[in-house]
Amino acid sequence: MPRKRHNGALAKRQAPVFAAFGDTTRLLLVAKLSAGEASSISELTSGSRLTRQAITKHLRVLERAGIVRSSRTGRENRFRLDPKPIDEMKSYLEFVSSQWDQALARLEAFVEK
Repeated sequence: MPRKRHNGALAKRQAPVFAAFGDTTRLLLVAKLSAGEASSISELTSGSRLTRQAITKHLRVLERAGIVRSSRTGRENRFRLDPKPIDEMKSYLEFVSSQWDQALARLEAFVEK
């Protein structure tokens, strides 16, 4: 796959993950889930002024982005963090950062000539 096309595909895969992290509540939910334990809506709502419905809406956004997985246990859904999309986002940011570093190095070399 040509480099630009590959970069575009990578960016397209990362867009939902970046969008999901664009909200403070979702960032807080990810932080709560990062302990590794699967949590119920009740557990995730505890200590928050948000309703269960609001928390559920945010969890669904995270789930669509692949950041959170849910499973049914009895009558409740339990949510668990899936770190793979976050690891991929980190790799993507490192890739973009290296591109900028290379561009700045070229600019510096050009200016110093």
